[in-house]
Amino acid sequence: MKHRTMLAPILQSIIPKEELQILLQQANYVDTARKFTVYELFVFLAEAALQQWDGYRDGEKRMAACGLSKVDHSTISKKAKDVPFGVFKQLLHLLIEKCNRPTRRRLRIPKELLAVDSTTISAGHNRLPWAPSVKGEKSGIKLHVSLLTETGELHRVTESTGKQHDSTKCSAVTDSNFILVADRAYGKHKQFDAYMEQEQPQYFVIRLKNNTVLHQPVYRQRKRPYKHTIEQDLTCQIGSKTTLTRNRFRVVKLKDPNGNPVILATNLHRPSAERIAEIYRQRWQIEVFFRWIKQHLNVPTLFGRTPNAVYGQLYTALIVYVLLQFVYMQGNSQVHPSARLSFAEFDRLISFAALPPEWIVYLVNHLTFP
Repeated sequence: MKHRTMLAPILQSIIPKEELQILLQQANYVDTARKFTVYELFVFLAEAALQQWDGYRDGEKRMAACGLSKVDHSTISKKAKDVPFGVFKQLLHLLIEKCNRPTRRRLRIPKELLAVDSTTISAGHNRLPWAPSVKGEKSGIKLHVSLLTETGELHRVTESTGKQHDSTKCSAVTDSNFILVADRAYGKHKQFDAYMEQEQPQYFVIRLKNNTVLHQPVYRQRKRPYKHTIEQDLTCQIGSKTTLTRNRFRVVKLKDPNGNPVILATNLHRPSAERIAEIYRQRWQIEVFFRWIKQHLNVPTLFGRTPNAVYGQLYTALIVYVLLQFVYMQGNSQVHPSARLSFAEFDRLISFAALPPEWIVYLVNHLTFP
């Protein structure tokens, strides 16, 4: 059994009970519990994510070691079902606003890259009957995420059932202050026109399907030969008669490391074809993020069965990610060089309550909020 971590004190210093209470009031939720409050549920779910507990029964055995008043697992389950998951969703976005850099100088064309994608968490068909998958054999839910590729900061998150197409949630996680980088699921041709024609254009690099029709292509002039696996650089209208774009867009064709074709559409015309390819390669950071939260924050292990229980758990796990990243980035720049850690080392040591003394001193005395 793991020892008590530093997570609960960090939560209490960065997310005080008063802030959660405001969100509960906005959701018209009255917390009548005396022994196991919503805030204690929040701390329980956060510790469960960090220490990768197996469920409510397992957490019942471990919660006293985390400083929580011990209650029956059925009490925890009922509370998780009862509390609206939107409260945890709002708390996540509030924390993201606090932890991310408060101001960013915006240029006419943004420079920072925003990767957008979704990840699916599957379960048995009978476990989540309200969330059927596309094939109908299993149930599942999706987390739709946008991530700043340079820093790994979460930007926006929303949820859906596994049956919903990614493109239906794209507008909820995109932001025209950044260059959108996405895979084929987000390559709706008519949306490209919308990106260009909105008041503040949304610049993007999005992969197209290999069978996409390119109408009236005009090849861009170039003095030097292409580098790496770039094959073509052109402008055209995209799509067939029913999906043909009104505007012309730039298309860059290349090969992936396995020799498979990759077709990228963009409304960026100044960068070289090689730079466009590099921008798309940065999308891989969101895949790394999905892999990390599934391996380290217990995301695939769903404790409850209702939407409130499932999404509340997942949003709390993402809150833990934001907090860990924020504390790590602040601390690693302030502790003595001999005590500096990689993020993987920091995550492992904090989950086992084994941080070096320099880090303990920093967490107790110097953790500041922007």
